[in-house]
Amino acid sequence: MAVQTETMGQTSIFTDNRKSGTLILADGTRFEGTSFGAPEGIAGEVVFCTGMVGYPEAITDASYSGQLLVMTYPLIGNYGVPEPSLWEDKRIRISGLIVSNYIDTPFHAQSVRTLGQWLQDEKIPALEIKDTRLLTQYIRKHGTMLGKIVFDEDLPFYDPDAENLVAKVSTHDVHIEGNGHKTIAMLDCGAKQNINRCLLKRDVTLITVPWDYDLFAPENDLHFDGLLISNGPGNPKMVPETVATIRKALAAGIPTLGICMGHQLLTLAAGGDTYKLPYGHRSQNQPCILEGTKRCYITTQNHSFAVGTIPTDFEPWFTNANDGSNEGIRHTSKPFMSVQFHPEAAPGPTDSEWIFDYFLEKVACNS
Repeated sequence: MAVQTETMGQTSIFTDNRKSGTLILADGTRFEGTSFGAPEGIAGEVVFCTGMVGYPEAITDASYSGQLLVMTYPLIGNYGVPEPSLWEDKRIRISGLIVSNYIDTPFHAQSVRTLGQWLQDEKIPALEIKDTRLLTQYIRKHGTMLGKIVFDEDLPFYDPDAENLVAKVSTHDVHIEGNGHKTIAMLDCGAKQNINRCLLKRDVTLITVPWDYDLFAPENDLHFDGLLISNGPGNPKMVPETVATIRKALAAGIPTLGICMGHQLLTLAAGGDTYKLPYGHRSQNQPCILEGTKRCYITTQNHSFAVGTIPTDFEPWFTNANDGSNEGIRHTSKPFMSVQFHPEAAPGPTDSEWIFDYFLEKVACNS
């Protein structure tokens, strides 16, 4: 039997005989649930996010590509889905969604449709299970693992770390936005749109290029004053072409800022190393201490990998107050820097948006 309701002019239809599905982890653990997305099986890496808000931004964040996202906050869908201009990408990027309590009757002035309808429109599976916090505790204890959402037919597990996901989410063309006094080139590894917004409102010309674009090839003939390396999905060691381009930028002394995966790629280009965290950082409340001070910034994060070995001539810039992992590095004398967190923070606190101003000051001083 279908039940129809109307909230703020939006019609929401749900049924009391929704299809049953199962989340199966690689160790055989099973979580039974009910579908509210596309009833199609999918495999990926199971990760969790503890954020209380921001599910539209999270599920359109390309850094989640190849992953089945578990939301720990118990109410998901309650404020619907906003216009695409407020998303972080043009479409949903997660492989699947797991929630505890899906709300199919949203109430928000910016909502244009329900979360369930959006997921179905883009053919993304989603399950409502009894307790996502129990699932999260299991992942915290045993570490991030592969999983799959299964309905009628079984399917093999899939490891996103074994594939170059950046190539799937990066732009294929060169895009130019803005008309500012300084020009920033951005290597797009899966960039969140709020990075663009934060730069453009600071009076820059932004040139976005594909992940494997050689900025220094004579035939490209691009002029830029600074380089930004964006966030992105998967293992940073899967994109040696990007690392090679960054290495050329460092050798040329070009002011460089890395964000999230960009932090890891800058590290690799400078001779450092990365490793995979037990279950990653995904939330809007990760505390980061500014090196040499007692100042703590509350940050938004979404990553599985982290910097383990800091390159020669670089120093720690930020440190995670929870687990002591590195959250940023900067060169001791040159305008090279990177942060593991998201200074553009969408969703999340804007405590660290000053990182963009700091970077652009270095760009101006280098001109």
